[in-house]
Amino acid sequence: MGAAAERAEEENEEWAGVTPDAARRLVGAAVEAFAERGYHATTTRDIAGRAGMSPAALYIHYKTKEELLYRISGIGHEKALRIMGAAAEAGGSATERLRDAVRTFARWHAEHHTTARVIQYELQALSPEHYTEITGLRRKTDRLLRQIIQDGADSGEFRADDVPGTTLAVLSLCVDVARWFTADGPRTPDEVGTLYADLVLRMVGAPDRG
Repeated sequence: MGAAAERAEEENEEWAGVTPDAARRLVGAAVEAFAERGYHATTTRDIAGRAGMSPAALYIHYKTKEELLYRISGIGHEKALRIMGAAAEAGGSATERLRDAVRTFARWHAEHHTTARVIQYELQALSPEHYTEITGLRRKTDRLLRQIIQDGADSGEFRADDVPGTTLAVLSLCVDVARWFTADGPRTPDEVGTLYADLVLRMVGAPDRG
């Protein structure tokens, strides 16, 4: 399977919960347009054209451009919350849970770098109501990661005097993957996830696996 086909398959999987098909195509087109041109420079005509539809057809499914961004942001942030929740609730030591959390979180930001770039860097374009809802999801993700790091600090596995600050640093490191990652770059998403997990464990002073 070629890179383009793999990307299309990943995108179909990412938006599988969006129905009907026309609404799903519009979401995919909006992600590409927002990532390429920025939210404010993108018009509904741009999005409809990328989806192979008329501008009038877009309004059947989404009343505004902002509603599309909200839909994209909600799906992306809910996925991030599930990733962090699975790691937080898994058995094992804090070191094992932190490794899994960072590896999967960073890998997702690489695999879905276009979507991640939009949901992370176009947040301020949301309406006040939608912004409040999405930032609530972000705070839940933050709390889950913070608890893993706190558990490690309490058990003596980690040297983290400033747990909130360490949590912010780890999240920022993972989120930034979306800014620089490209599918034709020197590392795969799996390699990025493994690298970042190792970096973070060294950062918090976790014991070596050996």
